[in-house]
Amino acid sequence: MNNHEWFKKYLCQTSPDPIGLEVASAEGCTITDASGRRYLDFISGIGVANVGHRHPAVLAAIRAQLDRYLHVMVYGEYLQAPQIELAAQLAAIARTIGCGDPCETAASPMPPRPGLSVTYFTNSGAEAVEGALKTARKFTGRASFVAFERSYHGDTFGAMSVMGRPELRAPYEPLVPAVRFLPWNDEEALDAIDDRVAAVIMEPIQAEGGVRLPSDGFLRAVRRKCTEMGALLLVDEVVTGFGRTGRRFAVEHWGVTPDILILAKAMGGGLPLGGFLGRPDVMAALSHDPPLSHLTTFGGHPLSCAAGLAALRVMIDDRLDAAAAGTGQRLKDAVTGWCGRGGLTAVRGLGLLIGLEFDTALRCEQFVRRCRDAGLLLGWTLHEDRVVRLAPPLVLSSEELEDGVRRMDGALR
Repeated sequence: MNNHEWFKKYLCQTSPDPIGLEVASAEGCTITDASGRRYLDFISGIGVANVGHRHPAVLAAIRAQLDRYLHVMVYGEYLQAPQIELAAQLAAIARTIGCGDPCETAASPMPPRPGLSVTYFTNSGAEAVEGALKTARKFTGRASFVAFERSYHGDTFGAMSVMGRPELRAPYEPLVPAVRFLPWNDEEALDAIDDRVAAVIMEPIQAEGGVRLPSDGFLRAVRRKCTEMGALLLVDEVVTGFGRTGRRFAVEHWGVTPDILILAKAMGGGLPLGGFLGRPDVMAALSHDPPLSHLTTFGGHPLSCAAGLAALRVMIDDRLDAAAAGTGQRLKDAVTGWCGRGGLTAVRGLGLLIGLEFDTALRCEQFVRRCRDAGLLLGWTLHEDRVVRLAPPLVLSSEELEDGVRRMDGALR
């Protein structure tokens, strides 16, 4: 048997037609297959490789941590420098979004919220969502949640319960009860958020929903309603965080302060790592009545935290958020000119998270396959099979940008 046959026989398949690319190596913005063919990566492992594949600083941090220790104790019991240093750095950069909300007024029924400064580390984004949902229930003493249609927050039971696509939830129901889904970008629908709601969970940009951006006032309207009703606002930046949209966190585009910020994907620099970052009073709910009410064995693994800290420093020192804003605008300008060709009907996005919408799912699939044939890797979004997501590493060079545009142009023709 060869690897392709073993892949089909021994690995649980998640679709009837997997891509099947056999990876030999990856570096920067390039993936090389087992035959030696090089592919330009415009999907970054679905938003993971923000600093590129195998960034030297990340590799150096991993090697240094390997010489110290790996897993030594379940999360939260021992002092482990990589966890502490990464949590402190996250608190430092979250000050820009955690020091009060411009949409609050002196008449607000809730006191001003302290900054987002306490992190609970997990292994993945879905686990971070689970922890955030549990924290919201425990802190508020309320049972219900509000989410949005076409949202995506992961595939564990709790995360799937707030996923806004009924046909994907249906095979696993009953899920977590008391979840209400509201239409995206409909401020009038926010009246459904009442004093029974523990939390509203939302993405600042619906990445899997087709790269759907909010209207200018929508996130602020959600924040105001949560404040009014005493519900927590959970913002899922698993895809949009760490510079992807041209800001360190996408909520900064709209000046909104969440109560909990949910992170993963690019957080680990290529290793598995997630977490949720919250207000101290909210996060304290996990330590009492009873204590140890939320646990993880491998969450915040020291190797992953060392890699994550290195990746975060690269993002800050190299100003990758600003790079994403500039490169993303050039990419968006280039592809917008193609509207009307090959079934392409619309282009939208922020930074290096850009959606290309086609008139049919077939044309969308053909475009993706032709790009792959041309040595360019990208894919369509989970909840909208007519939208291709462009999300290359934030270290994309001008030459690689031009190369990717050229290959897409050829595929569209």
